[in-house]
Amino acid sequence: MAEISPDDAAAITGGCQCGAVRYLVKAAPVKTCICHCRECRQQAASAFGISVLVHGCDIELMQGTVKTWSRPTDGGAVLPCHFCPDCDTRLFHGTPGERDVVSVKGGSFDVVPDLARVDHIWAKRKLPGVIIPDGVKTYPGEPDKNLV
Repeated sequence: MAEISPDDAAAITGGCQCGAVRYLVKAAPVKTCICHCRECRQQAASAFGISVLVHGCDIELMQGTVKTWSRPTDGGAVLPCHFCPDCDTRLFHGTPGERDVVSVKGGSFDVVPDLARVDHIWAKRKLPGVIIPDGVKTYPGEPDKNLV
């Protein structure tokens, strides 16, 4: 697969594993980061999660519908999590359709994000053996609101 960078202004497409849900991101990502928190590791069933931050109003659902489940965050907020009702692939965290930033799960893109220079958040929770590249920004926990 080709790779996208945070500077790409072209429309970005993606969807769930079974193909029932398809979406379009109509603007360049605001930021991409690797998250090492337990929640992201669990939902990705992997060593970390890939979060591509976009404005919710730039997400257009092209096919299918999503189910929503909400969970508490470490900061005390409630985070809506959107996923395919057929295959349960997690697609978004946040509220698509609004101006606020939404985290699109990087593994759901048709073209994978370039992870070479992305920030790493919740680095204090990274698994042993996961190597964070030299020279990238790391945050021990949740970064302040100035991340985006």
